[in-house]
Amino acid sequence: MSAVLDALGGRRSHSKVTAATPTHEDLLPLVAVAARVADHGALRPWRLIELRGDARRRLGDALVAASGATGTDATSLAGKPLRAELLIAIVASRRESDKVAAWEQDAAAAGVGHMLSLLLADAGWGVMWRTGPLARTAPVRDVHRLADSEELLGWLYVGGVPEGAKTGVRQVIDPAEFLGVLSALPPA
Repeated sequence: MSAVLDALGGRRSHSKVTAATPTHEDLLPLVAVAARVADHGALRPWRLIELRGDARRRLGDALVAASGATGTDATSLAGKPLRAELLIAIVASRRESDKVAAWEQDAAAAGVGHMLSLLLADAGWGVMWRTGPLARTAPVRDVHRLADSEELLGWLYVGGVPEGAKTGVRQVIDPAEFLGVLSALPPA
């Protein structure tokens, strides 16, 4: 098996990470490679936003405002962005195009997010992509300063891999169940 298949086959989400994080400068070459995903029209219909320090608290406040939660529910919700020292917001930043539909631009943005998560994992960082029902609410949009043409796809929570963390464990699939051949499909 190639090194790429080994790296991808061992990927797993890390719901808990340590306080260690890559620097902004560490992220730049990874973002440059992640930008190589399929992107019809080379529109680059995406952007990434680093949230560190107080920006995570402001996101927590926006989550609380969006939910209307109070008391312990609000405290719990406000703490969610504090689970990692670095969050990277993945934003679909749609461009005007007669040739490339909005869904295709969103797919390119999601591809960048996924590719970045793979690159971070391969570099030894713990990563988990998180979303939720509040990701597209007005307070959350406002804290990220999204334009009307943008949608938040979620956040990569990034940090160090805790000592003793499990290695990649996923249920093995039968790829033949998911890979069909058109000539073998019954007629429509």
